[in-house]
Amino acid sequence: MGGFSIWHWLIVLLIVLLVFGTKRLTSGARDLGRAVHEFKKGMRGDDEEAGQDAPAARIGQESKDPAATARPREHDDSGR
Repeated sequence: MGGFSIWHWLIVLLIVLLVFGTKRLTSGARDLGRAVHEFKKGMRGDDEEAGQDAPAARIGQESKDPAATARPREHDDSGR
């Protein structure tokens, strides 16, 4: 009863992929990477890099283009 061999780890990886799926694992890894990046940036005090993080800063903000937020007009057939 020694340590695990490479075959044990491959079987465990296969089971994890089957249970969680690749989409959930990649999104979780991406979220973890962003959290680590934000933590490191906070520890260094890099406030000047906030402008470079534009895509992440835009999440949750409304578009400033009035055409993108305007409702489509309903057709008025009373004039025909």
